[in-house]
Amino acid sequence: MALTFYTNPMSRGRIARWMLEEVGAPYETVVLDYATTMKGEAYRSINPMGKVPAIVHDGHVLTEGAAICAYLADAFPEAGLAPPLSERADYYRWLFFAAGPVEHAVTNKSLGVTPTDDQQRMAGYGHFDLTVDVLEKAVSANPYIAGESFSAADVYAGSQVAWGVMFGSLPKRAAFEDYLGRILSRPAYKRAGEIDDALIAQAAAAG
Repeated sequence: MALTFYTNPMSRGRIARWMLEEVGAPYETVVLDYATTMKGEAYRSINPMGKVPAIVHDGHVLTEGAAICAYLADAFPEAGLAPPLSERADYYRWLFFAAGPVEHAVTNKSLGVTPTDDQQRMAGYGHFDLTVDVLEKAVSANPYIAGESFSAADVYAGSQVAWGVMFGSLPKRAAFEDYLGRILSRPAYKRAGEIDDALIAQAAAAG
């Protein structure tokens, strides 16, 4: 089945790239430019938001990083990146915790938005420190965020933790460093990074 990946190497597309390298299926890459092709009519027919990443798999469009990770784990079960259905509670819980509360908490803090006590009742993440504490417990309770085995939830949540620690939007806690040490040594992660870094270098050389 045809699999096309739309991305920019300096974007959340790096999450989807990692996941694609984990499943090991062949795919075509379409690199989009923020100022032109990402906002163009052709790509907006795939993602009207004009954002990356997106994949098209056998004619089906997927956007949103967490959805792409979950979908690819199901579409390529031989990769073993999703637990059995009877054991998916933690997998779904932490995958979408990272996509929801963690993403919102980090974004709001970066924008200088701090919810008041009353606003915390409306905010799905409550407040930043609470979200970070819960994330810390999630990545330290087991070797991997959904249990004993690496899964698609680690691709997504692990990417959030890695970027947060690297760019300072998450605190550098020992639990985060230990977790990253377990997941960022994976060959697929390294391979994906090399591919995207090479694309960045090519773009820089082209001017």
